[in-house]
Amino acid sequence: MPARALANVMPVDGRGGEGIRDFAVMKIGNLTIEKGILLAPMEDVTDLPFRIICKQMGADIVYTEFVNSDGLVRGNPKTRKKMAFLEEERPVGIQIYGGDVDAMEGAARAAESFNPDLIDINCGCWVRDVAMRGAGAGLLRDLPRMERLTRSVVNAVHTPVTLKTRLGWDAKSIRIVDVAKMCEQAGVQALTVHCRTRDQGHKGEVDFTWIPRIKEAVSIPVIVNGDIVTPQDVQETFATTGCDAVMIGRGAILNPWIFRQAKHFLATGELLPEPTLEERVDLFRQHLKLAIEHKGERTGVIELRKHYAGFLRGMPHVSKIRNELMQFTEAEPILQHLTRFLELYSPRASLQAETQPSPLPHQ
Repeated sequence: MPARALANVMPVDGRGGEGIRDFAVMKIGNLTIEKGILLAPMEDVTDLPFRIICKQMGADIVYTEFVNSDGLVRGNPKTRKKMAFLEEERPVGIQIYGGDVDAMEGAARAAESFNPDLIDINCGCWVRDVAMRGAGAGLLRDLPRMERLTRSVVNAVHTPVTLKTRLGWDAKSIRIVDVAKMCEQAGVQALTVHCRTRDQGHKGEVDFTWIPRIKEAVSIPVIVNGDIVTPQDVQETFATTGCDAVMIGRGAILNPWIFRQAKHFLATGELLPEPTLEERVDLFRQHLKLAIEHKGERTGVIELRKHYAGFLRGMPHVSKIRNELMQFTEAEPILQHLTRFLELYSPRASLQAETQPSPLPHQ
């Protein structure tokens, strides 16, 4: 369990009384999700292939990468392509970002034309190129503009609008309870809070103590994000904050099985065994196939490199095989390499081997 500031309150159960929290039901528009575990929108990560993988693993809602509102209103084809999704991904949210009210309104209409289940407003991106231009978490420095922008997006579409933000710009300017009230009054139907400030980025401890205060102030669902990386984290976050759902970001990159593992732990109190070598390689093959189908071979293979660490985590000789896979730009040598890897190192194969396995060949 990562270090975190947890709410110093008695856990609240799903019936409104004190005791052990045994369920959480989140309603957004026509969606009703119990004990929701969501995949966070992440730039250059939550593309269509990865979303399908996480959906197969049990993610209740998946989100697109950040979609630039300026690019949408200019009709940029690459920007529009980010919003494409498959029916098997539902429920799916399209996340849009920007600092211009008119552009965000136009972007919301463009997103709605794809018929997503949700449209999410990004008020949490902390990177300089976004935040310092008044978009993402930069909107936390101008709450009147954030309110105008949010209300404009809500009024522009019929699709339920949600919003993701941070606690504040920095530790001295945390106004997340006021922000939550403002979002609810503007028509936002659920609020996700990454429990760090913009100033922290991904560093320092998350502070979950704000979540019960937010829950007391608003009636819309409140979703918790930040350093939730294990099934135990998921259970403890539900139990201690009173949240309506949890959202997993970087933890899903390193472990796309987290959704299945967490659901099993919530239901039984037992931890599933770690994925076997065969399971890891099989899921990687699925991801590779999806990436090539939707992006072409060279692009699909290159963009999949960011996921090697997650798929190969815990394997023998992980650094060596990752470095070798990074050299390939075609699928066939990758598949051959993984097949050879299984022949050498899977427990089932080693039982049949008459001698010790030789090292992996250099590629």
